Amino acid sequence: MISLTRTFDWYGTGIAWGTTGSGSPLVLVHGTPFSSHVWHRVAPELARDYTLYFYDLPGYGRSEKREGQDVSLGIQNKALAAMLAFWKLDRPKVIAHDFGGATALRAHLIDGCDYERLLLIDPVAVRPWGSPFVQYVRQHEAAFAGMPDYIQAAILKAYIAGAAHRPLSDSDLGPYIAPWTGPVGQSAFYRQIAQMDQRYTDEIEPLFRTFRCPVSLLWGEEDRWISPRSGETLSAMLPDCALTLVPGSGHLMQEDAPEAIVAAALRFFAV
Repeated sequence: MISLTRTFDWYGTGIAWGTTGSGSPLVLVHGTPFSSHVWHRVAPELARDYTLYFYDLPGYGRSEKREGQDVSLGIQNKALAAMLAFWKLDRPKVIAHDFGGATALRAHLIDGCDYERLLLIDPVAVRPWGSPFVQYVRQHEAAFAGMPDYIQAAILKAYIAGAAHRPLSDSDLGPYIAPWTGPVGQSAFYRQIAQMDQRYTDEIEPLFRTFRCPVSLLWGEEDRWISPRSGETLSAMLPDCALTLVPGSGHLMQEDAPEAIVAAALRFFAV
């Protein structure tokens, strides 16, 4: 269902993308350290009612990764704006997770992208965000990028598994880990962490009150990456934004409670 068979050339950077389903347009924006694969349990259900558009953020998944690449939140909103223009989508519905949340917020508030409605899932949006692991990697990127493959694999497994509340099997974790292995993938993994900077969310916080479309928030009650308290803060900052806490779900709600996302999307977008 999540098949990225096409590539969009964005100023010399190849962005992998795909589409499926039928109905009004619905754009899916993933976060870090994930890819469009994160929607694999959600997309089959949503594609019954919507035409889904999805892509891998520059520097992630099957999109181009290269040395010296800017993959920060400072450019991801521009890439989303370019994808929407390329797809000729004027006011699509949008679901965005984690870094994808910040990307969608920035594209709306900075680049003027309009959405019909925006559903955010455990988004990176308000201080504080960034785990102790992230802070340490930011100081020692080169050392991590040169580690042996078996250590990299162990770090990835532990790190990504920590995003979910329920245990993930090796087969569950495999597609999440694969893009970050090998010489290109390993460097890219630490590159995107090293470029994480809260100034990109600080920049838009004062603009949240000017949001121009309905927004709804889903947050995992067991999110160990970003506390549900951040959801309460963000909900109060965005106009008429309802917050729904999802029991038994961590940060990776797509694996913990995909049915909660589908139900919330069908309800929210049907209005």
